Amino acid sequence: MTEPAHPHSDRELELLAAARTADLTEMLAYLASCWDEEKRLLARRLHDSLGSSMTALTMHLALLSQHIPPENKAMRDRSAQMKQLLATIIETNRKMQLELWNDKLEFLGLHAALAELVPAFGAEHGLTARASLPDEDGHYSRTQGVVLLRCAEEGLRNASTHGKASEVDVILDDDGEQVMLTVRDNGLGPHDCDGAMSSLDCHGLRLLRERARYLGGELVLARGESGGALLRMTLPREAQAA
Repeated sequence: MTEPAHPHSDRELELLAAARTADLTEMLAYLASCWDEEKRLLARRLHDSLGSSMTALTMHLALLSQHIPPENKAMRDRSAQMKQLLATIIETNRKMQLELWNDKLEFLGLHAALAELVPAFGAEHGLTARASLPDEDGHYSRTQGVVLLRCAEEGLRNASTHGKASEVDVILDDDGEQVMLTVRDNGLGPHDCDGAMSSLDCHGLRLLRERARYLGGELVLARGESGGALLRMTLPREAQAA
């Protein structure tokens, strides 16, 4: 008779679980990187194709408008309406590109991307948003920059949508060994920080946490000392993966 297989020891089960978790984290990081790259390529296509076409149409419309007789008010009004419509489409396209991929991150660095993102978010959502950044931009891998920027975006969205905050601060610190991005608001604050980080409804936070882990760092959600929420991502200065 064949002897029954020996059950795994607790230590073996722990090792298997750790290996499985590491595999899933690596796969998730790979899928997230592919997703980021797809968004970057789509934003570039929108810029190169649709954006340039809309700009060309605006120029053609301006030339045609010059030949409309001053007494033809109906045509001049129609031209003005078309010009406004094109301007709206161009602005919508610009916002879509920015939501998909921040070109400043790629070409000018994380410092420039945050300097633009934070006040623009505050102006759009009617809250006071401040960015506290180092004097000089650090040299981060693309993956580090993307993950840190995504953390800022997630913190800002949560402050506005869930926290109902009126003020939010985005702080970037870099001591040469690790980089830390903190989003702090004066809103309602999370009732259950651990539950929020593991909730099936908080896909953005869970994804950020796993991406931080893959890069050797961590993501923490806590209540601020004076209330509100505090979202902090810490990454080692030298990432495990680029």
